Amino acid sequence: MRFTDIFNMQVYNFKHYQLILSHNPCDIFKHFEVDKLHGLNLHDCEAYNNTNEDAYIAGLCNLIPGTSKMFIFLNTSRMNNCKEKMALIFHEAMHLSLEIHNHDVNEKEEQIISWAEAEAIKIYDLI
Repeated sequence: MRFTDIFNMQVYNFKHYQLILSHNPCDIFKHFEVDKLHGLNLHDCEAYNNTNEDAYIAGLCNLIPGTSKMFIFLNTSRMNNCKEKMALIFHEAMHLSLEIHNHDVNEKEEQIISWAEAEAIKIYDLI
């Protein structure tokens, strides 16, 4: 794991993915230096009334642009309490686990869920 702090973001590099934490959902565009990202765009993000109750992006899991490596982005402003924090983390960890395990829920259902659970606990403790 490597940690860097840029644009008020925390970035951790793990074996299977990059974890990006920020209080501002629009930072994900700045991090990857893009205006558009997987169907989302910076202009709409900046125009959105981002609050701790509603945001253009609460969390996102997808490919790092131009690579085959995955990322998880978590908008820390949406983590108002422990329950919301764990739900958001686990939600995005499940997306990542499904990708890592090729969406093979018929053969790997328990492995997919267990991996996401373990990763969610690791991320929760990190934050």
